[in-house]
Amino acid sequence: MSTITEAPDAALLAAVRTAPKAELHLHLEGTLEPEMAFALAQRHGVALRWPDAQALRAAYAFDDLQAFLDLYYAGCDVLRSADDFFELAWAYCRRAAADGVVRAEVFIDPQSHTARGVDFAVFMPALARAAQRARDELDLSVDYIVCALRHLSEDDALAMLEASRPWAEHYIGVGLDSSERGHPPGKFTRLFARAGELGLRRVAHAGEEGPAAYVAEALDALGVERIDHGVRALDDAAVLERLARERVPLTVCPLSNVRLRVYPDMAAHRLPELLRAGIVATVHSDDPAYFGGYVNDNYTALFEAHPQLGADDAYRLLRNGLQASFAPTAQVERWIARLDAHWRRCGYALPA
Repeated sequence: MSTITEAPDAALLAAVRTAPKAELHLHLEGTLEPEMAFALAQRHGVALRWPDAQALRAAYAFDDLQAFLDLYYAGCDVLRSADDFFELAWAYCRRAAADGVVRAEVFIDPQSHTARGVDFAVFMPALARAAQRARDELDLSVDYIVCALRHLSEDDALAMLEASRPWAEHYIGVGLDSSERGHPPGKFTRLFARAGELGLRRVAHAGEEGPAAYVAEALDALGVERIDHGVRALDDAAVLERLARERVPLTVCPLSNVRLRVYPDMAAHRLPELLRAGIVATVHSDDPAYFGGYVNDNYTALFEAHPQLGADDAYRLLRNGLQASFAPTAQVERWIARLDAHWRRCGYALPA
């Protein structure tokens, strides 16, 4: 890790912002900005309980994960037509490309839509169309990961996965999100076994509000390849050592962790400790419309709050994200070559 002690200079932050990067922990529904929510509500005649977008944004003050989720699921109600889903996904793709994202593996929550009578036939083709347009017009590689809501039953999750199969070409993996408390990863062993049978990539939220033991359980019971969040692994030396030894990536979301009170402020965020422990840590934005920033905002907030982080740390975080993606190896190598060339152009040596 770099030993720089002064605040990161503008040149380093500019290099990070313009670097090619991956977004591996991003909930599409969490990109619904208040202005779009009100536009869609008006389109469908949905009455929101806030008078305007400014009031809705002011409501984004959360005491914990559940307080956020309550508002998050309420916001999903304005997503009703194929056009709604396309516009949401395309708006995110444009924003991501502007942040230098070259690879986005985007979580979607089908159960939050099918429970309202909005079927896969409505949203999956629309999301696929947005992904194709992103590839064609933005040089942005996008794939989707369908997530199970852990506060619902495993049977419900299995039914969701089977209902998704006619659209299997449009997603690459299965994830697990929503409330951790009281819903350990082992609740979904059959779901992830089925995902493995189908050849799908597997990820799970663990160790955000839940304990470090949930991180180990997600690896052992679910066979996941990445841990989403995972910051509580720092509470258990054995789990931390395992993550480092097995090179399991953690998709860390700094602004989300602060807004949901995992840490009291950004200066208290323990991502630097993850790097020192040899963890494959990566940086992402989670639900940026709710948490105050997209991926570059997360990098900036992190580096401004932790002046001990330097150019080597920034490069490792960027490279880790690209390497941890589920894109084909040859494509990942091309992105890393672009990152290396960019880093040198910005005047920084590549870490040894």
